Amino acid sequence: MRLYSLSILYKGDPKVHLLKAAYDVSTFNFFQRSSVQEFMTFTSQLIVERSELGSRASVKEQEYLCHVYVRNDGLAGVVIADNEYPQRVCFTLLDKVLDEFSRQVSKVDWPSGSPATISYAALDGYLSKYQVRPPGS
Repeated sequence: MRLYSLSILYKGDPKVHLLKAAYDVSTFNFFQRSSVQEFMTFTSQLIVERSELGSRASVKEQEYLCHVYVRNDGLAGVVIADNEYPQRVCFTLLDKVLDEFSRQVSKVDWPSGSPATISYAALDGYLSKYQVRPPGS
């Protein structure tokens, strides 16, 4: 059971943009890592774009399950995990991360923010903390 990415996006008008993201591509071949990361960023944006405000969904994309939560204020989170990772845990993580993000990052920064301008450092920690390690590793 693995988490591959945790992203925070803003569903603005007219388009969705990434505010902050964390990735774990360590299980992929070194030469595949950047393209896998690009795929995850693109897929996260696409899923948020196609989701309604105030909705939660789990979408299968290739061998991954993408869990999305779009709040009514336009703030959205996406977790990309393997098929075995528990859905309930993913949505608990998304609730927690989006609540914390909205307390730490001013709402006025969301429409114009980008990973370079938004200071929110907790994503890598959450991705690591919620990673399910096989016994004995």
